[in-house]
Amino acid sequence: MSSVTLERRDKFRIGRVFNDSFAVIGRNAVLCLGLAALFSGLPTLVFQLWALRQDPAVPFDPSTFGEQNLVFGYTAVTMGAGLASYILSLLLQASLVRATIEDLNGKQPSFGDCIAKAVSFLLPTFAIALLVGLGVGLGFMLLIVPGIMLALRWSVAVPALVQERLGVFGSMARSRDLTKGSRGALFGLFIILIIIAIAIELALGTATALFGGGIVGAVVDALVSSVTSMVMSIATAVSYVELRQVREGTSVDELAEIFS
Repeated sequence: MSSVTLERRDKFRIGRVFNDSFAVIGRNAVLCLGLAALFSGLPTLVFQLWALRQDPAVPFDPSTFGEQNLVFGYTAVTMGAGLASYILSLLLQASLVRATIEDLNGKQPSFGDCIAKAVSFLLPTFAIALLVGLGVGLGFMLLIVPGIMLALRWSVAVPALVQERLGVFGSMARSRDLTKGSRGALFGLFIILIIIAIAIELALGTATALFGGGIVGAVVDALVSSVTSMVMSIATAVSYVELRQVREGTSVDELAEIFS
């Protein structure tokens, strides 16, 4: 595959991001699906199967100490699974950023390299996610709109971190600068992705209900989680590349040099 060098683009275009995102997936289907299954699908499936083993039909009597311990244990496992899922989602996004840029640079991304890069950036990625989550959460408390604006402002902070190694606050500032003037288009992109994800989940959920749920439902949930997480992560990475090309005329070759 030859290296891709692109001219400076006039504006951020949703259609171009979609085309590039699915082109990356198409050229690296096994790698992308494998990373999504490892960091999203498999953990989701394990938790769903564990949840199916619990018996919701048994009434809870708060006076029974043993059942209290059971409830506390269930809550602890659920919270632990939530935290683990969150960390794995960060690893997925960082690994797919690496895979996306390598592919767009005409190289063949590897499974081990993508995972190694994601692990090396785990702590700063977690810090960015925590700060963004707190800021967006506070913004949503202030009549929602500020939260949306902050989410768009920092939407490519993780790709900026992985690509440019600017640190936590530097990457957030970099995302602010790159998204300036393109946040309306980014909002449209993410709304479309969310609608597609919801539509897929509803369609598969309805089909699964016809078979009684259970294990089939758990597998479907894991599949939906894998695919939607993969598409969102790759679209975010492609958006970062698109924004750099729009604002700076940066070629994919120049982006890749940061990894050398």
